[in-house]
Order: sequence, then C-alpha cells, then structure tokens
Amino acid sequence: MSTSALYNDQGGAEAAVEAGQESTPTSSSTGAAFGLFSTDFKKNEDLKEMLESNKESLKLEAMKRIVGLIAKGKNSSELFPAVVKNVASKNIELKKLVYVYLVRYAEEQQDLALLSISTFQRALKDPNQFIRASALRVLSSIRVPIIVPIMMLAIKEAAADLSPYVRKTSAHAIQKLYSLDAEQKEQLIEVIEKLLKDKSTLVAGSVVMAFEEVCPDRIDLIHKNYRKLCNLLVDVEEWGQVVIISMLTRYARTQFTSPWKEGAMFDENNEKAFYDSDSEEKKEQTEAKPYIMDPDHRLLLRNTKPLLQSRNTAVVMSVAQLYWHLAPKHEVAIVTKSLVRLLRSHREVQYIVLQNIATMSIQRKGMFEPFMKSFYVRSTDATHIKTLKLEILTNLANEANISTILREFQTYVKSQDKAFAAATIQAIGRCATNISEVADTCLNGLVLLLSNRDESVVAESVVVIKKLLQTQPTEHSEIIKHMAKLFDNITVPMARASILWLMGEYCEKVPRIAPDVLRKMAKTFTAEEDIVKLQTVNLAAKLYLTNSKQTKLLTQYILNLGKYDQNYDIRDRTRFIRQLIVPNEKSGALNKYARRILLAPKPAPVLESAFKDRDRFQLGSLSHSLNSKANGYQELCDWPAVAPDQSVRNVEVIEPVKEWAPLARKSKQSKPDDKFYSDDEEEKDEEGSESSGSEGGSSSSSSSSSSSSSSSGEESGSESEEDSSEESEKTSSDSGQSSSGSEKSSSESESEQKKKKKTKKAPQKKSKPAAAHSDSDENGNGPATRASSSSPESSPGSETDSEDDSDSDSVTAQKKKKSDSTPKPKVEAKSKTEVSLLDLDDFSPAPTNASRYSALSSSLLSDLEGLSLSNVSSAVQVTTPSFGPVKTYELLHHMTGKGLSAKYHFPRQPCLYQPSMVAVQVTLTNSSDHSLEEIHVGERSPASLHIHCFNTIERLEPEASVTVSMGIDFSDSTQAAHFQLCTKEDQFSVSIQPAVGELLMPSTMTEQDFSREQGKLLGMNETSATVNMATANASSQAISKQVLSVANVGVVSSSQSGLHRFAGRTVSSGALVLVSLEQKESSTALLTINTEKSVMASMLLRDLKQALVQV
Repeated sequence: MSTSALYNDQGGAEAAVEAGQESTPTSSSTGAAFGLFSTDFKKNEDLKEMLESNKESLKLEAMKRIVGLIAKGKNSSELFPAVVKNVASKNIELKKLVYVYLVRYAEEQQDLALLSISTFQRALKDPNQFIRASALRVLSSIRVPIIVPIMMLAIKEAAADLSPYVRKTSAHAIQKLYSLDAEQKEQLIEVIEKLLKDKSTLVAGSVVMAFEEVCPDRIDLIHKNYRKLCNLLVDVEEWGQVVIISMLTRYARTQFTSPWKEGAMFDENNEKAFYDSDSEEKKEQTEAKPYIMDPDHRLLLRNTKPLLQSRNTAVVMSVAQLYWHLAPKHEVAIVTKSLVRLLRSHREVQYIVLQNIATMSIQRKGMFEPFMKSFYVRSTDATHIKTLKLEILTNLANEANISTILREFQTYVKSQDKAFAAATIQAIGRCATNISEVADTCLNGLVLLLSNRDESVVAESVVVIKKLLQTQPTEHSEIIKHMAKLFDNITVPMARASILWLMGEYCEKVPRIAPDVLRKMAKTFTAEEDIVKLQTVNLAAKLYLTNSKQTKLLTQYILNLGKYDQNYDIRDRTRFIRQLIVPNEKSGALNKYARRILLAPKPAPVLESAFKDRDRFQLGSLSHSLNSKANGYQELCDWPAVAPDQSVRNVEVIEPVKEWAPLARKSKQSKPDDKFYSDDEEEKDEEGSESSGSEGGSSSSSSSSSSSSSSSGEESGSESEEDSSEESEKTSSDSGQSSSGSEKSSSESESEQKKKKKTKKAPQKKSKPAAAHSDSDENGNGPATRASSSSPESSPGSETDSEDDSDSDSVTAQKKKKSDSTPKPKVEAKSKTEVSLLDLDDFSPAPTNASRYSALSSSLLSDLEGLSLSNVSSAVQVTTPSFGPVKTYELLHHMTGKGLSAKYHFPRQPCLYQPSMVAVQVTLTNSSDHSLEEIHVGERSPASLHIHCFNTIERLEPEASVTVSMGIDFSDSTQAAHFQLCTKEDQFSVSIQPAVGELLMPSTMTEQDFSREQGKLLGMNETSATVNMATANASSQAISKQVLSVANVGVVSSSQSGLHRFAGRTVSSGALVLVSLEQKESSTALLTINTEKSVMASMLLRDLKQALVQV
C-alpha cells in the first residue's frame, strides 16, 4: 500500500469519528484505485497486522481506521478477534476506541466477547471515569442471558459511583438489562429509586428515561423527588428535559385537581385581586368554594416556562403540550409565540408543529388569531406544509377576519400545485358552512371557478358546490342550471357524478334540463367511469318517478345497458332499481314506496376539520401525528375529583432521622414548610431552594431562581423570544410573581402607588367620588382620574397604568379639570334648552391657556382632516336625515334603572372625538322623585373597547332630562358595546348594538368612478339577490328613501333609468361599500353590494331586502 493511500484513509477515519458522520476522503489516484479494486481481505489483513504489532502508534492508527469504517457503515466484524486482544491495553486512547468497536459488535460476536468479561470487570474499577463507563456500556451490550447477574452487579456498583457520568451510564444500562431479562424488574426498580435521589443534572434525564421504560406506573417513586426534578429541570441536558417534562405531565394529571373548572380562582397570588373586587362579585364568589392551585402544580408551570426559549424544538414542543394539558386556560396563550417561532425552522419541524397548532386552534381560536399572518402560505412551502397552514387558517376564520382569509384563498386557488388548489376549494366550502353570513359569497366565488381552465379546480368546485347546495337547495336552481351547461366540458369522473346527483336530487326544480342531461348520458354510458354510471342509473330512476312521460324509454334503455355492464356493482344496482321502480308481479308492494326511498330528503353533509378528533391523543406524541395509537403510547388519565395528599412530596417527613445531626434536623423541618407555602406571599428570590426541601441543595436553588426570574421576565411583557432572556435578568427581583393572576410586575404596582400619592397632591373639588369609583377611574371614566391625569406631573403614570385610554382622553381630562374648577349649574326641569347648550361644552369651549388650546386644536384639526378625506357627500347632509324621524332605541328602562331611563339614537354625524368612532346621542331622564348624582360611564366589556364617554353629570333633578354625546369604535362589527351606566349609588349594565347601516358614512363619487371601483370588487367581494319589491317602492324617490333609512350612504347620480347607485365607506376601516339596485320587469329588482367586508355585505343585503319588500 502506498503512503498516500494510508494517510488518506486514516484522515478519513479520524474525520468520521470527530464529525460522527460519513466523510468523503480526498485521495489521490492511488488511493482511489485502492478503494475501488483491492479486496476487503487484503485491507483487513493489513489492519490485523497493525493490531498485532508491538507498536502502540500502529495499533492506534488501525483502530482509528476501523472506527472510521464503522462510521461509513462498512462491515468490520471479522476483525473482532484482533481487536479484542487489545482490550487490556494500558493506552487510554486505544482502550476507548476498542470499547467503541466492542459496543458495536459485541451482540454479533457474543462468544468472543464473553472471553473478555474478566477484563471488563477489572475495567469497572479503573481510576478513569470514561474507562469505567465504557466498560459498563460494553458489558450491557453483550446480549447473553448467562451474564445477567454480572451485569446486575456492575449496574449496582456503577449507580453508587462518585462520577455522575458513570451513574448516567448505569441508568442507560438498566434499560438494556430490562429488555434482556424482564424478571430483574424488582431489583432494577431499587436501583432506579436510588438514582432518582441523585442531585446531578447529568443523571436526571437518563434515570427518568429508565423509569419510563421499566416502571412508568410506579408514581410513588416520583413523590419525594418531584420538587427536586422541577428545580433541576432548567439545567438538565435538552433530551433529558423532554423526557422529564413528559413524565411530569403524566404525574401532574394524577396528583392535582383540574384548573379548568368554571369560575375557578387560580393560585394564592390571585387572592388579593379577588378580595379587592366589588361587593356584588364577592357575594357571587363566596357561594361556590373557590379553586386554589396546588403550590407544586404552580412550581411545575413556573419552572417549565423559561424552556419556551430553548433552542431545541423538541423541548419547546414538550413545554407547549405540558401547558396545554395542565395549565389554566387563560395561561395557555403564553406558548403561542414560541410555537410560531418554530415555524421558521426546517420543514420537518414545521410539519409537526403545524399539526399540533391545527389541533389547538380548533378549541381555542383566540390563541393564534394575532399571528394569523404567520400561517399564510409561501410559494416555497411543500404541499403538506401548505395543506396544514390552510387547515389552520380555516380553523381561525370568524366573522371579523373572514374577508382577509377569503382574499388569501382567492390567490391560493390560482396555485400551480393542483392538490393545494383543490384543498383550498374545500377550505372555502368549510368557511361557507361555518360562517353563514358568507355562504352566498363563497358559493358565488365557487361558481366563477367553474369556468376555470384547470380541470382539477373545476372538479373540486363542483364537489364542494354540491355539498353547499344540500344545505339550502331551494334558492339555487340557477346554479344547478349553470352546472348542467358546463357538464359537457367537465371530464373528471367525480365532478360529473356530482352534477348528475344534483340533477337527480333536485330534478323537480329543473324539469326541462334534467331529461336532456340524461339523454346525453345515454349516448356515452358505455364509455363512462363506474362512479358516473352509478349516478346515471340513479338519475334515470328519479326522473322515471317524477317525469315518466319524457324519460320512460330513456330509463329502460339505460337499465338495459347497465344489465350487461362489466362491473358487478352496476349490474346489481340496475337489477335493484328495475325491481323497485317498474311494477310487475314479482315486485310486490315495494314499488309503492319507490318515491319515498329514492327521493327521501337527505341530511346535509357536515364539513369538519381532519384534526377534530386528534385531541384524544397527547400533543407532540407520535400517536397524535399519525392519528392512531402507536405502540408504547401511554394515555393521559383524567384529573382526580379530589387531590391526593400533598404531604407525600415533603422529603423531610420520609427521610429517617440521623442520630448525629438532631439539631440540624429540627431547623430543617421548621424552615422548608413555612417557606414553601408562604413563598407566593413573600415573593422572595429564595423560593426555589426551600420548595425542594433538603434534597434540592444549592444547585436546585440556583436553577429555581433562574427559572422563576425568566418566567416573570416573560410575564412582564417581553416583546420577542430573543429579548426575553435579557428581560428575565432585569426582573429577577420579581421571581416570586409567577401565577396567572399576578402577571403585572411590581414596577407597575409601584407606579400605581406613586400615582395615588400625586393624585392626593393634585387639587380636587370632590374626594368622595374619587374613592367611591376607583374601579371606573382606572378605566379613565371617573372624575377623579380625569382631574389627576390633567396635572402635568401625574400624566406619565396614568398612561402606563391604563391601557384603555385613547388619544382623546387627554382632551376630555383637560375639559374635566376645567369643569371641576368652576361650579356647574344644576340641571333642572325648566331649563331643558340650557341643558342641550351645556352639552355643546364637549365641542365649543373657549380655551383658557396655551397648553389646553394646543391639545384641543390638534385634535379638532385631525378630525377635520379625517372628514375632508372621507369624501362626505355634499348632497347627503350629516345632520338629521330628511326622509323621516330618527329611530330611537331604549338603553335603560326606568324600572330597571331605579328611576333613571336612557334612550339612544345614531345622529349620522361625523364623530368629532375620533374619525373611526360612530357618534351616538344618549338622552338621560330622571323619572324618580329624587335627584340623581354623578351619572357617568363605568367599566366596558370587552376591555379593549374604545368609547369616548360623556362628562360626568353632577346632578339630574326629578323629571329633568339631558342629551349627551358619545363616540364608540365598533371596528366595523355589529357586536354590541357593553358598558356600565353608573350613578352615585348604583351601577346598571347596558349595551348599544348598532344596525349594520349605521357603521357607514356617505361617500360621493361620479358614475365612472363607481363603475371602476365596482369592477375591482367582484367574485367573493360581490353579494347579490333578487328582490320582489312592493308596488309602493317602485319610484326612484321611494327607493332612495328606503335605502337611506337602512344605511347611511350617499346617492350616486345615474344616467340609466331603473338603475340606482349608492356609495359609502365603513367608519372604522374606511372600506368602500357600493350598493346598486337594477329594476327589472314585474316589480323585481337585482340588488348588488360590492365590498371587501363580506359579513357586512350579507347583513346589509338582508336589511335592504326587508326594507324594499315591505309596504
């Protein structure tokens, strides 16, 4: 052999050992010739000679090359005798390589390996820890039942070794011995119990893996080690973390009660918030016994939370499934950001993560809605990734975001990936069934796809349309006719079969077309696919029953063709149909029921997610991914009704008392119990070490403090996964605050205290309202907060304290301060005109100082800019419309409101507080015999709702009334705005629900602009219906009156008679809404609405239809 070949082969071997994978040797021509043409016999002979030489350097070279061959996957088993001779070598490097070889081939060459057992036993007592561990690894790899006692003895000795690396190896050997001889289970459990008490993070993962393999049902072994494992978890190596988290998930489901109960109160940290709540809430809560989370349950959640930032995707997935199965429902959302982060990884990781997100998004849509854009499909995604993202987007669809999702789907349908395009069409169908408001829009879009050039798209559209038509067949005979026209051009068998089924099912609605389709099918019957033939036979039978005059001969012809078909299913179906529909002596009484059998109403198909039933498997498991129970899968048990005794996890009670340390024993007993159960109240950094008892040691305390510090860092609002580690260091002093109810950091509470102190310093006229309405003040409604926030020194505190304050609140606060500084006149019954003038105080007070003037003028300026940009029609006045009286709605009845009644209406004027708000005028009346004081708006629901409240009414005399203005941002939704209308003594829950037409503002445009904009909003952005108009509404003036009574839109001039056009924009988002009404003969008209807001379009269409039909 040449020198270069030897060098290159050796280099390749070393690289393979170091890199742990196959290396490509860069050899010269001689080396290449050696690799290709020389026999293994000669090469191995050369290695044997090197192994038998007296030089250690040659032996080491030979072993490196052999291990390199193993790394390349080449068989080196015939060198076993030559390698075993060197097992007793004194060279440590050589011995390590020999052990690596023996671990690989000891099972194949058992007889020769047995000869070296004495050497391995001696090596178990070698001073080098790596030699001891390698010897045990080789010994456990010899799969011979004879040496089981020797292996057991070696494992017991290694479990007591001083080196944690050797103890870790012994934990690995336990699993090998158990698979070789299961009868050793009891002895192995003793070793596992001993290793579970080990304080080293190196051992923890391996011994828990052994526990899971040998005795996963022995939960009692975990009790005393539970807290220690929780505290060590952060420092364990990554794959050990995965195993421990999985085991602790099962453990927690057996030891703690469910945190998912209705109205549950979570953890000790939430007690403060609970007892500070309003008196009414106190009464309700005290009736049912509150749920208090076990401190050990909280410990697990707190110590796993920092692992969401792990670089290992398996660890993040494990923590996510733990939170999903164990955490209170309102805490699960913290895993969302981490799971979305994993979508930037490889496609294999994406596939598993998306599968789990798909399951989670079915039950809790709100978790992933803010990250919807992360699930948009990229052109570079693989088909299986695209399909999963499509599944998730469909799960997340609701009335608010369906317009955006349908726009995405429109793009996906045009994809070159046929399977993905077909899946998109199915997703559109699911959206249509789940959200009834967009059913017509989706159906219209699918009908447009029938003219697509791609056959697979057309076929899938037909199948989905068939399912949708089953839900509401009466309204869509036109679509069935359209599909019949396209029948000749469609070649996909499933699509043809679907059209034939529709023809047969609704043949009475298309009596002229169905027989013609049957005639065409009779010509091509023999050339059709089996599924099409079956539906042709069904169509013939149904037409025979409903229209026998035209189709009797056709039906007989088709039945004769089917009688001699090659497929036995078709022959059987033909015989059955013939006996059923054609009366003769043999058929008996069955043909009397033929119509009821064949034309029975069928239940509409339910389009469900493929991931609906996967939640029966544990998230992140192989069974969940495959959707079938895999071998070795352990199901999560249900929560116990009553929690088992938690004292079993107190380590010090179980440990025997040692005579040599009685004093230390006493001090340890008194300290951990107190500290463990009071750590949430004291909120100190040392909670982790005490919670783990005397077993935790210094390592557990450090891990606990680090985990809880990063936990609180994330809860205090980290903006990204990368920054959260830095924030965890900043907020380490707040490590105690980790429960669900205490997510506000201590810095926030300090700012609240400072704010209160400054509020006391600020001049106020009334102190009672400030104290009485502290809850409403926090939302920025009460007089106290408005007065205090107007002072320059306290304004920063108020900004950080309240999230709901809008930009306009500062203006209101300044006005409130002004109104507080001057005495307000009492509102009496006589001075109603003065009351309305006082209400104008919201808009027109003269500024008294420069700062107030600048704030007010900038706000008004922005409002006026918004108004000028919104194209408000000059023809349609923004004052009370001229077509009739404004509709007034009851907000609060005087019986419910204890004398206070309230009514509201929409003045259809631009809101001066904020352009995106809808103006609402509320009339408050005092129907009682005593005056009402301090009428104001209290808490809102949801908390994110933006309301510009009216100023507090200090006093309302009996029989007096006052009209005030409000602004509400409905976000282009008809969902009601819930809030509290408060007096000094009482609080009343009220709600304002807008009609869809009140969410618009009129827009003016030319006829050409209208046509151009309408052309941009076709397909799924167009909703239309035929209206049978009342005769009284036939004139153009009556039509305009009815449309304007329903919707706040502007009239667009039209040059065509019988065509009426109206335009508007949504108040919140400014989306264009175009309404056109085309009159036809016999009092019918085609009403069309074009807008991106599909849900609004459906609701507006319904309201306009009702208005135009009624007399």
